[in-house]
Amino acid sequence: MVFTVTDQLNRKLSFINNPKRIVSLVPSQTELLCDLGLEKYLVGVTKFCVHPRHLKGEKTIVGGTKQVHLGKIAALQPDIILCNKEENTKAMIADLEAIAPVHISDIYTLEDSLELMAMYGKLFDVEAEATALQHRLNTIKTEFEASITKLPVQTVAYFIWKSPYMVAANNTFINHILTLCKFKNSFAHLKRYPEIVLDTHNTCPDYVFLSSEPYPFNQEHIKEFSVFFPNTKIVLVDGEMFSWYGSRLLKAFSYFKNLHENLRYS
Repeated sequence: MVFTVTDQLNRKLSFINNPKRIVSLVPSQTELLCDLGLEKYLVGVTKFCVHPRHLKGEKTIVGGTKQVHLGKIAALQPDIILCNKEENTKAMIADLEAIAPVHISDIYTLEDSLELMAMYGKLFDVEAEATALQHRLNTIKTEFEASITKLPVQTVAYFIWKSPYMVAANNTFINHILTLCKFKNSFAHLKRYPEIVLDTHNTCPDYVFLSSEPYPFNQEHIKEFSVFFPNTKIVLVDGEMFSWYGSRLLKAFSYFKNLHENLRYS
């Protein structure tokens, strides 16, 4: 009996049976699959699929998120390939569709993340596990929001790259998470991930966050940014917590709570 599912671009995919051989080209979705009990069905992942950490030693690496080895993927004979509108290219997806059905996520909010979990629950016949994960995430989020309800809203600039300098602006999952954490994005008047020019006349947010990914900002970059933001607290933050929209969110809210505490007392 054929069943049909819809991805987050409203594309319909039809299957006779639940897919069992999965290629995941999105790190946060790879981790989500494992936490839904689907690790044994993963046959191919990207070099950036670092959670769980043992995965890359046990699964076939098919490339990155922007470039893949189509031959390797085809040889795996996948039943389905999991992609993301932002992380994977349109040209890549067109090539992948010649190999197997492609399910595409499109994530901007926590609600989108919860929807994707439900989609995977139906697609891979793990609806009970997906529902339990959604419930845990909603509970953790509610508890977190209660813990910061009395905190003031503070401004932040969130940097994801240098040479050129790039920030996370509006219409991104990062911006949604910043807002949820009671941070006002200094670049919310811009969209997506714009390049910006830094000089000594920049606006002065309360904080500058230097993300650990995709650019690996580290301690040495704090001095560099201090030239442009001399009166701003510059903080290294875990990019996975702000941008991974799968089951990593179960760990993210305790991280955000600790981050607020560290900011208050630093």
